[in-house]
Order: sequence, then structure tokens, then C-alpha cells
Amino acid sequence: MAAALDAAAGTLLSVFEAARESTTSRLSGAQLRAVMAVEQHDGINLRRLATLLDMLLSSASRLCDRLVAAGMLEREPGRSDRRVISLHLTPEAEQLLAELRADRQERLAAVLAGMTPEGRRALLAGIREFDEAARRRHPPEPPRAEHSGQTRAAEATTRPEPTRPEPTRPETTTRPEPTRPEPTRPEATTWPEATTLPEAASPGRPTMSGGPGRSDDPAPHGDWPRTA
Repeated sequence: MAAALDAAAGTLLSVFEAARESTTSRLSGAQLRAVMAVEQHDGINLRRLATLLDMLLSSASRLCDRLVAAGMLEREPGRSDRRVISLHLTPEAEQLLAELRADRQERLAAVLAGMTPEGRRALLAGIREFDEAARRRHPPEPPRAEHSGQTRAAEATTRPEPTRPEPTRPETTTRPEPTRPEPTRPEATTWPEATTLPEAASPGRPTMSGGPGRSDDPAPHGDWPRTA
């Protein structure tokens, strides 16, 4: 089915390409797709546009730069978040798309005139169902609510206040007092009693006590020197 549709759609695509060449020759096919995507999703951001076009974010950014320089797109900071850039069509782009559709419809009418009424109705029903299936794959972004005072109050009432758990402090443990050992004093040393050493007796030296070689009596008179 896909191969048969691909082959049959070649003629339809050639009609579209001929209309593009006659009215929007200064735009490439990728640029025209980007302009039509912004028309369907007014205010789309760059990331969402890259998803719709199945492109890298860097490629979509360069594509938008060229369309802005050509006067087809204009950038505008987001209303709720000014860091997000919204894309919008310029009046020149809107006029260009109107001329393109008028040219395509004229070319399609010439081809449809050669079909039967049943065939035209079946073709229209199949194209519409195909379009719905494609849109379900890439639904439009929901509109972003403005952060007014009422909206912020509603958010404050709907969002529960986060509860922070109380920090648990560990119980203080009583540390036992360190026990210091009592200093042990050494016992007093008992000195031995002093012993009286006997005096050595010198030979020939008189001693104070009796005994050999010592006399308590004074020397005899004959030992004193005589005075003249």
C-alpha cells in the first residue's frame, strides 16, 4: 500500500512543486515546510519546530536564521518564559502562502476535472484520513498560561508544600570518666645501722686507752727535758 501510494503521489507532488516554483522560487522545500509549520503552530519554539521537521536542532536554527533574514519569520521572547523564543510569520510570509495556495488549487482543479465524481470523493476521504493520522503523530503544543497573580495563587493552592524531614540528632552518650591509677610510692628504704669501725692502731703511737704500746699515765719524769 505504501509503495502504491508513493508511486501515485508522485503526480500530486509534482503539481505542488510546480506551484512552489512559480510563486515561492526563492524558498527551498525545507524552508517552505518550516514556514507552513509555523503557520499551523503559531508561536512554536525552535526545539518543537525541529521535531516537526525531523531535523537536528542546529540545522533548524540555521534554517530559521535564513528565514528571518529573508523576512519570512520573526522571533519574539516567550510571554511566560522570556528565555524561550517564539516564532511567528511575517505579513509577507502570509501573503506568499496565500498566493501559493491559489496557484496549487488552480493546478489541482485541472487534474480533478478528468476524474469521476466517485473517484474525487474517495480521494478526498483518503487524503483527509491521511492528514488526521499525520497530525496525531505531531499534536500541537497546548497554549502556555500566563503567570499572573491569579495563576500563581492557583498553583500555590494546588501544589502541596514540600515537607522537609526533621533532622534526627543522635542521642548524646555519656562517656565514662577515665580512671587514673593511684601512684604507688616506693616504700622507705631501711638503711642498716652504722657500724663503728675500730681505729687502726699505729705501731709506736700512744693510744688513749690501755693496752700494749699505750699508757694513760704521763711520761716519767726522766723523759722530760731538763732545764738548765
